[in-house]
Amino acid sequence: MVGLLVSSPVFASLAKSHNPFRLIGVGLSVFTLATAGCGAAPTFWFIAICRMLVGVGEASFISLAGPFIDDNAPISQRTAWLATFYMCIPTGIAVGYVYGGLVGEHLNWRYAFWGEALLMLPFAVFGFVVKPLQLKGFSCVESKNESTPVETVSAVTDGPNASIAKGPVLVGGDGISADELNKTFKSVVVDNILNRLSQFWKDMKVLLVDKVYIVNVLGYVAYTFVLGAYSYWGPKAGYNIYHMKSADMLFGGITVVCGILGTIAGGFILDRMGSTINHAFILLSGATFLGGIACFSAFCLRSLYGFLVLFVVGELLLFAAQAPVNFICLHCVKPSLRPLSMAMSTVAIHVFGDVPSSPLFGVVQDHINNWRKTSLMLTSIFFLSAGFWFIGVFLPSFDKCNDESESQVSPNPLANKPLPGGNGDKGSGEV
Repeated sequence: MVGLLVSSPVFASLAKSHNPFRLIGVGLSVFTLATAGCGAAPTFWFIAICRMLVGVGEASFISLAGPFIDDNAPISQRTAWLATFYMCIPTGIAVGYVYGGLVGEHLNWRYAFWGEALLMLPFAVFGFVVKPLQLKGFSCVESKNESTPVETVSAVTDGPNASIAKGPVLVGGDGISADELNKTFKSVVVDNILNRLSQFWKDMKVLLVDKVYIVNVLGYVAYTFVLGAYSYWGPKAGYNIYHMKSADMLFGGITVVCGILGTIAGGFILDRMGSTINHAFILLSGATFLGGIACFSAFCLRSLYGFLVLFVVGELLLFAAQAPVNFICLHCVKPSLRPLSMAMSTVAIHVFGDVPSSPLFGVVQDHINNWRKTSLMLTSIFFLSAGFWFIGVFLPSFDKCNDESESQVSPNPLANKPLPGGNGDKGSGEV
C-alpha cells in the first residue's frame, strides 16, 4: 500500500516527460522483479520491502491504464471497456485465492510468487518492445538523436575521459572548465526537479478547485470506507450475527461474484444512458442509495437467507459504481491531467477510505459490543456517499476529454535552457 500511494503521483508526473506506455512497462518490470523477490525472500523484512515494490509496479497501472483505455475504446463503449478493466480486480482476487491455495498445498508458497512473476514477464517485455501508444494531451517524446542540456552535460561529464578532463572544454563555442560543467549539470538537474515539483503543485491546484472532481472523490472516499471495512470485518460480523459456517468463503464468494457482475453492469448501463458526467452522477447516486438500502435492510433481518438475498442485491448495485466513478475522474479534467486525476483519487480513497475504516470499525465495535448495530452504522455511510454524488448531478459540468485549448505537454520543459557560456540560439548538441 505504501509503494502504491507514494508512486501513483510520481508516475502521473513522469508521464509529462516520458512516454506513458513505456512507464507502464517500467512499472510491470518492477512488479515482476519484486514478485520474484517475494518468492526468494530470506526474511520477513525482505518480503515486506518486495511487497512495497509490488505496489510501485501497480501504481503505473492505476494512473496510466485508465487514460489509455479511454483514448482507444469506441466512444459508444468507453465505460464498458473501463468496467472490464476494473472487473479484473475482483476476478484477480478470486483467481489468486484458488491459485495460491493450490500451489501452496501441492508445492510451496514460494512457487506461487515465482509462477506469478513468470506469468507477468511477457507483459513487462511487451511494454518495451512494441511501438508505444501516445496519450491524448501529451506530445510525442523527442527523438533520441535530439540532445537536451541534461544529456549534453551528462555526455561530457560522464564520458570515459570525464575524470581526467582538464582545462577548457568547448560547449556552444566557448571554453569552460570541467568543474563548471559539473556545476552546470547539477544546476540543470536541480532546476529540472524544481520545475517538476512546481508543475505538480500547479496541477494539484487545478484539481483542488474543480468542484466536480472534489465532489466525485468525496463520494468515492465514503464509498470505499464502507467496502474496506466490509472486506475485513464482514465475515466476523456474519459469524457473530447469523452464526454462519465458513463465513470467510461465503462473504468472499459474494464479493467476487457481485464485484464482477456489478462492475460490468455499471459500465454497460452508463453506455446505454449516454456516457456523460451528469448521467454518471445519476447512476452513482441512484445505485449507491439503493444498494445502501438493500445492505442496511439485510443487517436488520434475523433470517440468514433473507440477509444473503438482500446483501447480494446490495453488493450488485454498489459495485455498479466502479466504472462511472472512474469515468468522471477521467472526463472532468483536461487530457494532460488525467493520470494525476486517477492517481490522486486512488491516494484519497486509500488514505481516507479503506485504510482507516477497519481499525475505526474495531474501535466502535469494542465500545458498543453489538455487531448488528456497528454494521448498521457502517452501512449508513453509503447514504453519505450517495449524497455527495447526488450533489454532483446539479453541478455545472462538461466533458473536457476533447478539450484542445491546452497546449500539448512538452516532454522536456528545460529543453530551451542554454548552458552557461553557451549561445541560446545554438543547438544544444553543439559540443
